[in-house]
Amino acid sequence: MSHLPDPDRQPEFYQSVAVKRFFAWLFDTIVILLLSLVVVLLTAFVGAFIWPILYLTVGFVYRVVTIANGSATWGMRFVGIELRDAYGARLDTGLALAHTTGYTVSMAIPVIQVISVIMMLTSARCQGLTDAFLGTVAMNRRAVA
Repeated sequence: MSHLPDPDRQPEFYQSVAVKRFFAWLFDTIVILLLSLVVVLLTAFVGAFIWPILYLTVGFVYRVVTIANGSATWGMRFVGIELRDAYGARLDTGLALAHTTGYTVSMAIPVIQVISVIMMLTSARCQGLTDAFLGTVAMNRRAVA
């Protein structure tokens, strides 16, 4: 992780990231809900009969695609954060898939999600359990000059 900004010398990269992640999650949840409702309409309401599977699938695909194509979901972009790997690079498709899988497992097992949230609130780099396992980090986007 020596390639990432140091939280002691450059705290601006990690300032308010945990709170921003929460608001990004809310934003993304609304987007996923709306996309899922569109799919239900496009399937002539047949999708309503498999709503949980549909919602999980739409959410999974949404997260993988948005993270792979910009290292952030639309919610993360809205609040000004992005994901980076241990070398400071944007996440590729494989790492986006792994990160989304970790997130999905965490959401499926509440104890793991609670541990992840506690880690985000207490670690210097605001890393959740999946982040710590994969060596990824959410940080404030660099200012564009």
